Order: sequence, then C-alpha cells, then structure tokens
Amino acid sequence: MELVKVKAYLSPTLVLLALDWPDGQSRRDFLGFAIQREPGFLGRPKSWLPNRLGFDGPAPKGEDLPSDRNPIQKFMWWDARIDDKDRGKTITYTAMPVVGSRNSFRGLDQCRGSATVTIPLPEADDIGTYFNRAVVSSQAFSRKFRGRLEGRRLDQALAWLANGLEKVIPGYLDDAEAIDGAIYHLTDETWIIPKLETFKRPASFVYNETRKDNQNEEAVERLQDRVAFTKRTRASIMHNKFLVNLRNGKPVSLLMGSANFTTAGLSTQANLMHTFKSPELASLYLQRKRLLEDDPPIKQTAEHAGWSREIQVGNAKVRVFFPPEPTDQRESIDTVIAAVREAKSSVIFCLFMPTDAALRQAIFDSGDAGKMMFGLVNKISDRGPGDEPLDAAATARVEIYHRSRRKRDVFAHNLYPKKGHPAGFWWEVASLPGKPAKWPVYIHHKFVVIDAETPHPIIYTGSANMSKNAVHRNDENLLEIKDSPRLAAIYLAEFMRLYEHYRARAMWNRPAKRRLQTYKLQEDARWARRAYEESTPEYKSRINMVADTL
Repeated sequence: MELVKVKAYLSPTLVLLALDWPDGQSRRDFLGFAIQREPGFLGRPKSWLPNRLGFDGPAPKGEDLPSDRNPIQKFMWWDARIDDKDRGKTITYTAMPVVGSRNSFRGLDQCRGSATVTIPLPEADDIGTYFNRAVVSSQAFSRKFRGRLEGRRLDQALAWLANGLEKVIPGYLDDAEAIDGAIYHLTDETWIIPKLETFKRPASFVYNETRKDNQNEEAVERLQDRVAFTKRTRASIMHNKFLVNLRNGKPVSLLMGSANFTTAGLSTQANLMHTFKSPELASLYLQRKRLLEDDPPIKQTAEHAGWSREIQVGNAKVRVFFPPEPTDQRESIDTVIAAVREAKSSVIFCLFMPTDAALRQAIFDSGDAGKMMFGLVNKISDRGPGDEPLDAAATARVEIYHRSRRKRDVFAHNLYPKKGHPAGFWWEVASLPGKPAKWPVYIHHKFVVIDAETPHPIIYTGSANMSKNAVHRNDENLLEIKDSPRLAAIYLAEFMRLYEHYRARAMWNRPAKRRLQTYKLQEDARWARRAYEESTPEYKSRINMVADTL
C-alpha cells in the first residue's frame, strides 16, 4: 500500500496541509484522514487535529472532535491554532488513512505520511506579509463574540479579526525617522490616528478628496499639526495605500497593500499588507507620491505609466506599475492576463470586483484547459467608489456565480442565514453585531497568484481592482512578485482558508430538492469520489497540491 502524501503551505498564522492517498481510489471503505500534530496543543506532547463533524453531525456546543475518531473527509486541512509563540518553532504533522465502517474503523499506520515544518515569522528575506482574519461569519467568531459588542469587548473582537494587521502600521511608524505616503481613506480611530497623534517626526501624506468622497476631513483636521497633508482631487479616486520610511531624507523601506487605513480595512474586510526593506522599491513609490502631491490631471500621470525595472528583494523579483494608463492602453492588466494564459499548473484569484471581462475569460480558459483554478469574489449590492457602474458590476457577479454553479470553482462570499443555518452551527451576520450595524464584511483583496504550488510562482497584488477604472481613471499601484515560493505559499494558505470557508456556505445555500438538517461525515468513500475523477476541480487540486515540482 502507498503512503499518504503530505505537503504543507505555511503562513505565519496557519498551516495548510495538502493530502493525498492514491490507494483511496480503490477503497470503498476509505473514511478520511487522521492527522496528528507534534508538539500538541496546550503543552501536550501530541494532539490530534480536530474536526467539527462526526458521523452524527456537529459536536454538541460546538466542541472539537479529534480526527482519529472523526476522520477528516477533505484532501486539504488547516491547523489554524498558530499564534505568536508558535512562530519559529518546528512542528511535525503526521496523517494516516482511516478505513472501515462508522462502527468499526481503524487507522492504517503503515500508510502514514508526515511533514515537518518551521512556522515562519511574518518578516523574512526583507519582506513582511500580513493577512487579517476578517471573517465575522466564522463559527469561531460566532462562538467567541455573540451579542452586542461595545467597549472593551468590541476592541477585542476587532483585534481578533485584524489578526495582527492592526499592529503593522503603528509598528512601521515606530521604526520611521520620517514618513511619506499616499492614503485613500484615513479614518481608523482605534490604532492608526492615535498613533499619528503621538508621532513626532516628519510626516507627509497625499490623501483622496473628491466632490463625492471627503471621508478624510476629520483625520486631516485632527492631525494637521502632526502631518503635512496634500489633497488629490483630479483622479476618479486616489486609491493608493502606502507609506515610505525615510532616513536622512532617503527612502529605505515600503509598506503597501490592499488595506485602507480604516478600522474596517484592518479588521472586517479581507485584506493584506506587505513591507519591503528595499530602498530601490521604496524610491519608486516615493517618486509616485511626490508626483501626486502636485495634483496633476490624469492625462499627465498616465504619461508615466509602465512597468518599472525588476528589483531583487530577498529571493523575490519585484516590479511595480502605477496606473492610470492612457485610455488606449492597458499594459498593467494585460500583463496579468498574459501570465494567466502562460500558467503551468494553477491560477487562484481573490478580488473585490473583477469586472474586466478579458481577465475573467483568461482565468476561466485556464480552468477549462485542465489547470487548477479557484476563485473568491465579493458579492455586494452596489458599486465601490471609482469602480464600474452598477450594471457592469452586476454582470460580472452573475457571470462568475453562474460559472461557479456549473464548474464549482468560483464562489461569491456568503454566510449561514438565520433560520437557514445547518443544525449544530451558529447562524451568521454580515457585519459586526450591534445597532447601528457597522463595519460590513466583504472581500477587499486584489490578488491573482499563478502556479502558487510550484518553484516559480507569480503574484499580482496591490491596490488595483481588476476593473476599467483601476486601469484608466484611478491612482493605483500593482506589484508583480516572481520566484518566491515562500510568499506564494502564504497567499495560497490564506486564500484557501477563505475559499473553503465561503465555499461551504455557498454550497449550503444552493437551492436543493432535499434540504439536509446539517453536515455529517459520510459512512463510506463517497466523500472522496470526485477527487479521483479526472478533470474535476477536486482531482486537479488533489494532484497539484502535493506535487513536489511541476
């Protein structure tokens, strides 16, 4: 019999385990995997990773069920109980197949496979990477923060959702001798504005202000004695979110990402930030900031459009593009499309509002060509500022959602509704509980990752939504990051956490002739059937995710 294959994808906040057991294809009694972690939880020498489900459904009171008695019926599983004290430590994960019947089963110890990993620090090779949790609809959040949230309990909930992202900007300011930046929205009164009020070194920000969008007024008034502010009024929106650290007047490092400098941007909206210790890259961003602070017309900024030279940061090769582009050009997004079409094995995307039809088609063609393809998009009732009109956004949403119904590879984010949730699970909300409801939850990421599970991945990330406005009307930044398997593994692990979370909800909320009461473990190998059927998304991911090289 063959051994279980185990491959780990590491983030500073979770470990994604990809599993495969080729012999499972011929075993009708294949019930799943038991996965053990060493060292275990709470100081124990070993622990079984928990399952939420048993053969009779969820455990009472939301308790965990050890996977040696309640096998995991997936080919990907997470250890999300990674916190600050685990970073830098070595953990061994051992998985073995479980076979038999619900009343008489056993683990095949002779088939066990293992992976030993070192939990990464948030910063390595001169690049810091930070993802928030941002999932109010998670069962973990529902158990931890039920009811009205006020005062200290609200602060705790926001920090839990931010998952360390709330510390990145204050920490960056602590290390700065002087700061220049370009900020779309600066409204966070929990972490950022209080830090800036005590910041005693030079600071200069370009900020967005248009006739329809003046959300920064209060921050500008509060911080005018600490920060030199310049309005950006002549783009549809100045959508950048970046800071440059200067020493002796020269740029030394960069902070950038998808997260707005708002409480929601750091906590309830799914976002990320990067830091780069690269004077070369920071210099390019500083040049852009200084161009924007003169508030030039779009025609003038578009004259500067184009990919930068390639910059080596750690083991990564990085280029940056600053839209907008001239109206007859689309080099930034066409570069992404070309990379998607050249994908060797996979494309994943996590996007706020992917209204560019050519990009969507290239991604879908990749899936149709037999490559692994997964996506997660937002599902909102109106357009984002500076993005496509409502009808175009609705068209994109409907096309993507319909394809997900047919191909089961792309899902709009969803939740378990009240009076429609599975038994044994909490019903969920789309914003933090309280009146009035605040901080709505949605996918705010803007990334595409190509061949993430290979030695030569490509990441596209930044502020730019994949839309016409992002290309031609907004001030944006888009990074291309090549040849960093470490970064790609973080993106993949964090993406699959979100994808599987919302996928379960989308599947549950589909119209069905027979509504089940809740989730239960299958009592035979039916749970794995599609993973052994060639050309299915489940088959592609089972094979690709454990491959050593492609």
